Amino acid sequence: MGGLLGKKIRMTQVFDDKGLVHPVTVIAAGPCYVTQVKTSEVDGYDAVQIGYSELKEKHLKRPQGGLFKKLGIKPQKYLREFANFYDKEVKPGDELKVDIFKEGESVCISGISKGRGFQGVMKRHNFSGGNKTHGQSDRMRAPGSLGQSSSPSRVFKGIKMGGRMGTDRVTIAATRVIKIDQEKNLIFVKGPVPGTTDSLVEIIKL
Repeated sequence: MGGLLGKKIRMTQVFDDKGLVHPVTVIAAGPCYVTQVKTSEVDGYDAVQIGYSELKEKHLKRPQGGLFKKLGIKPQKYLREFANFYDKEVKPGDELKVDIFKEGESVCISGISKGRGFQGVMKRHNFSGGNKTHGQSDRMRAPGSLGQSSSPSRVFKGIKMGGRMGTDRVTIAATRVIKIDQEKNLIFVKGPVPGTTDSLVEIIKL
């Protein structure tokens, strides 16, 4: 496993060698820096912590600033851990770029979905709505019956109703890497990716 952190740029389309068009999402992946290597002997599990996106020192706490200064790297805004990191050994301070990925391989993409605000049950839960006949005039987009009348005379927890939609962590199980631009640290993955423009995404190797 393992992976990189990056920011979602935009969606576009690219053509392959056969002339077929593929909708892709452009992600600025890295460069990331290894900030800590955890081992089962010391920490109880194996993982590698990496940092992404430079941050001004005035926004850091003193212990964090000392850590980055010790590693000889600039302060990083985002820190994430990846278990079972690559086949090769890495050490604190190493720089990671998009060359760890290969065109054609499958990766998982995780991010925070767009916030949609307050939405009704038809958009939030894909309800079909009520009948458009038999005298109904204002029940077409209503959720319908929510529970019982006499017993237990309450609405159970977990009933699908209107409410806040979006801003959830979403993972695309497996998507294909279409193209890699190593000079600009860009990776093109097939299909959409959760999140807004410039939002943080995690690219995980399978």
